[in-house]
Amino acid sequence: MDAAESMAEPQPSPPKPVPGLTEREVEILAFERQWWRHAGAKENAIRERFSLSATRYYQLLNKLLEKPEAIEADPMLVKRLRKTRATRQRKRGARRLGIELK
Repeated sequence: MDAAESMAEPQPSPPKPVPGLTEREVEILAFERQWWRHAGAKENAIRERFSLSATRYYQLLNKLLEKPEAIEADPMLVKRLRKTRATRQRKRGARRLGIELK
């Protein structure tokens, strides 16, 4: 699929407001749900959509994943992201100890 075809796809509707979450937090959840649809690297899409560095975006995302309102808004997504984060933390800790996890 080329860029023209990508642009022709219907745009997703704007995220619905969620009590207890800011508009930006709702947009972050929506982005995480669909980021793979964006052409190019995720970091570039983050910079374009949120005007944030990837580091700052992931800081905000990690903070968001701890909010009960986030899990109420999209439980499957938040659980998947938490699981991914925990796996990466375990691997990072194991590397520091010289242990290789698979």
